[in-house]
Amino acid sequence: MTVGVLCAVRGAAEAAIVQAVDGTCGRLTVTRRCADLAELLAAAEAGLGRIAVVSADLPMLDRDAVAALHRSGVRLVGLGDPGAPWLGERITALGADLVVDAPDDTAGAADLVRDVVEVLGRAADHPGRSGATATDRDARGPSFDPPDLDAVAVDRSGGTPRRTELGKVVAVWGPTGAPGRTTVAVNLAAELALLGGHTLLVDADTYGGTIAQAVGLLDEAPGLAAAARAAGQGGLDTELLARLSPVISPDLRVLSGISRADRWPELPAAALDVVWTVARTLAAWTVIDCGFCIEQDEVLSYDTRAPRRNAATLSALGDADEIVVVGAGDPLGVQRLVRALGDVAQLGLVGRTTVVVNQVRASVAGPRPGEAITAALDRYAGVSAPHLVPEDRSALDAALLEARLLHELAPTSPARRAIAALALRLVERPRQASLARPEGRSRERASVAAPRDAARLAGA
Repeated sequence: MTVGVLCAVRGAAEAAIVQAVDGTCGRLTVTRRCADLAELLAAAEAGLGRIAVVSADLPMLDRDAVAALHRSGVRLVGLGDPGAPWLGERITALGADLVVDAPDDTAGAADLVRDVVEVLGRAADHPGRSGATATDRDARGPSFDPPDLDAVAVDRSGGTPRRTELGKVVAVWGPTGAPGRTTVAVNLAAELALLGGHTLLVDADTYGGTIAQAVGLLDEAPGLAAAARAAGQGGLDTELLARLSPVISPDLRVLSGISRADRWPELPAAALDVVWTVARTLAAWTVIDCGFCIEQDEVLSYDTRAPRRNAATLSALGDADEIVVVGAGDPLGVQRLVRALGDVAQLGLVGRTTVVVNQVRASVAGPRPGEAITAALDRYAGVSAPHLVPEDRSALDAALLEARLLHELAPTSPARRAIAALALRLVERPRQASLARPEGRSRERASVAAPRDAARLAGA
């Protein structure tokens, strides 16, 4: 079976590579010689090839472009320069599947193509090792399974010191209505740090991120945007991420978010995926404060590669080991929480979910607010044991006024004790691979029933 090759090579090496590909007796064929990155991406999207041979110094080549090639089912072979080893390191960091030196002559080009053919044969012998998912293969058709180019890829560590054990990622998310996502995220990160795990707190709320203000940091230079830029150019490592995230208390770092909502295009998903990966090598726990919106409709509005408005939140939720869903403890908050749990379940996430009901108080939920909220969530969302955080307005207001953490200002606060218990729960329980979904009730039934339950809750 002939496999198409897209060639975006600069300089004299292009002609040698094309000639070598034509000499593979039909195994490979050059289907498009691309003049620039835009033509390469268009050819990949059109399904004209399954392998792209690209110069490491191709203008505009970044992590997002490599991710677009991978989404199109194209594996990337990067051509480095022996005289400039940093080019090979850069394209490796961008996510290239195989990095080799650019050939100097016809013999070198033949050796390069022979390596690619060998990898193709290895992939045919071991189809299960392909990086493509079953869904991806079904969408592309039976023509070709991408080869396991990682089997011959160079070492991508780059000599960067790493933790011996990768850390966990916790995404704190909740529906609209200010249920207290930031409050929970900030103090959950602080409690995890107190339990002995070096923790990184990240503000990924692209609509109204305020973690910097909450902990008393300046946000003129958003750390997350700088990390995403470095990741997009293949330059993010553990040391740089540590420099971008100042320490605010023992074992607790903060990576500040964007200062204005209109800066959301600076946080593409492909770059953030790298940020979360590097964060695992820096901290035992990475706590990400996410925005409320998880809509994906905007992707249907584009027929070209374009940024996605909610990419930061979707990327964090998709990479998280633990997803903390925060809702407010009032009738409107319970209704929104039930609907939100159905929306999260539809994303097909793999992280374990923990439902947290914040601001629980008798004044709005009845004389036994905890029991009423637990019964409502069990009946309409299948959540049998939500984690309840009581309302403690005086302690929270004082902490916000002084830009301090709850455990520093009000160690005996009921809200602080509840969040500390949540942190201990995350530390002690084993990791599970599947997302907990409501059982026995459909999303539609939960959504319709929520208003009736909210009314009953208010009068409990």
